[in-house]
Amino acid sequence: MERIVRRVSSTRTFARIAPHVVPALDRAVHRLTGGRRMLSDRMLPSLVLTAKGARSGRLRRTPLACMREGDPASAWVLVGSNFGRPGHPAWTGNLLAHPDAEISWKGRDVPVRARLLGGAERETAWAAVVRFWPPYARYQARVEREIRLFKLVPRDVADPGAAGASGEGPVAGPGR
Repeated sequence: MERIVRRVSSTRTFARIAPHVVPALDRAVHRLTGGRRMLSDRMLPSLVLTAKGARSGRLRRTPLACMREGDPASAWVLVGSNFGRPGHPAWTGNLLAHPDAEISWKGRDVPVRARLLGGAERETAWAAVVRFWPPYARYQARVEREIRLFKLVPRDVADPGAAGASGEGPVAGPGR
């Protein structure tokens, strides 16, 4: 079943339809289960990101697939694939403008700080997310932009990859 889902999710047709269907279904299931589940959880770990809008400053709730990172898993990696469509998804711009956010993860609300990954750290994370969910490679092949990757770390935990390793310093890089 997973192979079929991977194949279908890699198609351009899926990229046209999914952004209008999948987030709405995920929001509904998330609400009905008290934040413990989402429809997407059947294939990929998922969370709901709550971040301030880059321009409006209003809180925006976005269901997203994620990959856990760290040992033990203490961070999340988000992939700004936009289902393989040309533009960056709005939530990535929101995190660039306002890196302090909150996630709903398995029924818990977790305050997090987002950091755009770049350089060697991005390459390592990209290889891991493609192993984790191979359709991401097809998404990247379809678009000219570099798909943004963000690392989310709970605000009460130091992020060793952040400038100065103290959690201080820049948390989001320039837009791409």
